[in-house]
Amino acid sequence: MIDRSAIMRAVPSRDTSAEMQVRRILFPLAPGYRLHRKDIPGNPDIAYIGARRAIFVHGCFWHGHDCKRGARTPKNNADYWRAKIAGNVARDALHAQKLQDAGWRSLIVWECELRDEALLRARLVDFLR
Repeated sequence: MIDRSAIMRAVPSRDTSAEMQVRRILFPLAPGYRLHRKDIPGNPDIAYIGARRAIFVHGCFWHGHDCKRGARTPKNNADYWRAKIAGNVARDALHAQKLQDAGWRSLIVWECELRDEALLRARLVDFLR
C-alpha cells in the first residue's frame, strides 16, 4: 500500500518547476527579486521589495483554480481534499488582503498559465510596471 504521508512530504513547497519557469522569465526583465520572504504576508514566492510587488506561483490543484486540472476532485477521501483546498483558497484570500492593506500589489501565476510563455511574459511585464 502507498504511504500517503510519504507522498505528501515529497511535494515541494518552494523551487518547484513552475516557480523556476517564472523566475527564468523574470530574471532578464527585472532581476532584483527576492525569494520566499517570511516578513511579507503570505510568504510570496517572488517579491520586489522596493516596488512592493509580490508574485505567487500556484499549482492549480492545490489552490483550487477553475481550470481543468484545478477543478478535478480526487476519488479517494474527497471530503478531506475539498476541505483542504477550500482552506488553501481562504488562506490565499487572507494573504492577498493583508498585502493590499500593507500597500503591496500581488499577482497569482497559475500553473496552467505556464503553457503560453509569451502571454505570461506580457502579463508579468504589465504587473511590474
